[in-house]
Amino acid sequence: MKILADWIRGAGLQPADLSGRYTVGCRPVPECIPRRFALVGLLVLLCFAMAAPTLAQRMEAAPDDLEGVGVTEHLDAQLPLELPFFDSGGRRVTLKDYFDGERPVVLTLNYSNCPMLCSLQLNGLFEGLQGLEWDLGENFQMITVSIDPKESPERSALTKQKYLKLYGRPGVGGGWHMLTGKEENIRKLADTIGFGYRFVEQTREYAHAAVTFILTPDGRVSRYLYGIEYDPQTLRLSLVEAGEGKVGSTLDRFLLTCFHYDETKGRYGPAAVKIMRLGGAVTIVLLGGVLLMFWRSDLKRPDEPDATSVSEENAGDREND
Repeated sequence: MKILADWIRGAGLQPADLSGRYTVGCRPVPECIPRRFALVGLLVLLCFAMAAPTLAQRMEAAPDDLEGVGVTEHLDAQLPLELPFFDSGGRRVTLKDYFDGERPVVLTLNYSNCPMLCSLQLNGLFEGLQGLEWDLGENFQMITVSIDPKESPERSALTKQKYLKLYGRPGVGGGWHMLTGKEENIRKLADTIGFGYRFVEQTREYAHAAVTFILTPDGRVSRYLYGIEYDPQTLRLSLVEAGEGKVGSTLDRFLLTCFHYDETKGRYGPAAVKIMRLGGAVTIVLLGGVLLMFWRSDLKRPDEPDATSVSEENAGDREND
C-alpha cells in the first residue's frame, strides 16, 4: 500500500474531497473518467511494482559456477589427432588410432561419476543407436573421452560394460573406445571442438552441456547434436553426411539431396529449394526422353512419296491409256 500511496502523491492527486472525487492539484478529476478505471490502472501499476524484483532476478547474470560452460560450434575444425590418452584397457593411444579415413566417428565428452546428465545423454544416445541397422564399429566408431582427469581406465571400463549391455548387440565392444587422460590434453580437445565445461568445487562435480559430436573419417567436426534424446534417422543421416559418401546406401545419399539439417529442431527436414531443383532436373530428363523417342520414331518411319511426283505419274498413266 505504501507503493500505491507514493504513486498517488507523485501523480499530484489529492485525497478525495466531499464529492468523492480525487483532485489533481486544486482541480477535480473530470467526472467522465469512472473511478473504477482509475482503480484498475492503480492495480496494474501495483502488479508491476510487485513483479519488478522477480524480473530483475531473471535478468541476472549466470552464476560463476556456470561461467564458460556451453558449446561454441567449430564446424570443420580439425581435431588434434596426436593427443595421447589411455583406453579402458590401460593402453597408451592417440586419437589418430581411431580415424581410419573410411568411417565417421561419434564423439562424446562425459565422465563416469557424473550424477545425472552423462547417464541421461548416453542412455539416449544408445537408444538412438539401437534404431540403426548398423552395428557399432561396422560403419562408424565411437569415442568417449572422460573430462575428469582423475578417472582411471578401470573405472571407464566398468562404464563401457554398463552401456554395451544396454546396447544389447554382441561383439561390438571394439567399436567404442573409452579414453581417459591428463587435464591439459582433455582441455585441448574440448577447446578445439568448442566444448566448455567447469569443475564446481562446492559440489565436486563438473558442469557441462549434453552434446554429441559427429566427426568425419579424417577427424573434422561435421555436426553437433544436442540434448539427451537422439532420433535414429538424424543419427544415420549425420553419419552419412560425415562419411562423405563412404558409408550409407544410395537411398541415404539421395535423402541428403532432399533434406537438410534444421538446427532449430535438431533433426533433418525437407529442403524446399533442393526438392524444387531435383524436381526440375527430373522434369528435364523426362521431357528429353519423350522428345528422343519421337525423334527416333521419325527416323525409323519410311520416306513418303512426294505429292507432286505422284500427280505427274498418274497423269502420265492416263495419257498412255
